[in-house]
Amino acid sequence: MEQVNQGAREDAYHRAAHALYRTLSQAAISVMTPIAAVLVALGFGAALLWLNGFNGTDVVTVMVFGAFQDVRSIAEILLKATPLILIGAGLCVAFRCSIWNIGAEGQLYVGAIAATFVGTSIDGLSVWVHAPLVMLAGAVAGAAWAAIAGYLKVRFQASEIVTTIMLNYIAIILTSYLVTGPMKDASAAYPQSARLVREAWTPRLVSDLRLHIGIVVAIVLAVALYIFLQRSSRGFALRVVGLNPHAARYAGMNVARNVMIAISISGAMAGLAGAFEVAGVTHRLYQNISPGYGFEGIAVALLAANNPLAAILSGGLFATLRSGSEILQITSQVPQVLVLIIQGMVILSVVAFAKFRDVLRVLR
Repeated sequence: MEQVNQGAREDAYHRAAHALYRTLSQAAISVMTPIAAVLVALGFGAALLWLNGFNGTDVVTVMVFGAFQDVRSIAEILLKATPLILIGAGLCVAFRCSIWNIGAEGQLYVGAIAATFVGTSIDGLSVWVHAPLVMLAGAVAGAAWAAIAGYLKVRFQASEIVTTIMLNYIAIILTSYLVTGPMKDASAAYPQSARLVREAWTPRLVSDLRLHIGIVVAIVLAVALYIFLQRSSRGFALRVVGLNPHAARYAGMNVARNVMIAISISGAMAGLAGAFEVAGVTHRLYQNISPGYGFEGIAVALLAANNPLAAILSGGLFATLRSGSEILQITSQVPQVLVLIIQGMVILSVVAFAKFRDVLRVLR
């Protein structure tokens, strides 16, 4: 009997040790994969600079360390991270439901349009009412824009990849039309809307820095979406639909409703990002209000392995690379085309290593 008990204890010990080993190895893979991806990309970037007659070490000394040279630089990184975290975390929800929302850029533009309308057409409200109303308008507009593609998918089985890409073009062209026509500032020579009233501006965290409370909202929402996906029955249903919609339907889950919820959440987060860009950064609507945050948010979600919590870190990483690229272009006089190539290398490397990480997890 004692031998049986001892054998059971040893078996339990081995199972616990094996589970701990798997957990630690998966954590190591999750941490080391993005680091390796960035290092490889920066290595290729350094070689690219050297081949074009520039100092290859500037990739690290200027592009990476230069982004953290002072408090203002760090604040600018967090400012750029805000829309990336919002969009990336929202796309994590859609991707976990196997909804390939490629339309975050257009949803950002629509959110910016709605935020501008509310921020310029209403006056006399306090900042505690007007600023949240602007944010709500952006989120609702982004969700509604994304829901168009969701409805086309569940009603007509139209590919959301195609419809969201087409909706991107419509939103961008609509923005150009509005800032050159109905919403154009009559006193401005360039295509832009009127300035938002002061009460509609997003409050800043520090008065002499551009960083606003959007970064706090982005982090809180990313955590909330993680809890929603992992700890709620609705989040469980979204994940099941993403894994096998036929099994989900057989289990009594409403697949169409979950698809609409997932794509609407991702659209709302992108629309909120657009509202923050207008109310917290530019304070008016421009033709090119986004430098490509919607497309970059896809890489943020992929690097995070569709985990909204990890999107906080991956969004910060891409914001650092974006800020560092700007510093590299200004300080070292590197042509913009080379900077864009280096950024592209980083994104491709991150996505490739993320797929490699998934393969390793399956093999283990």
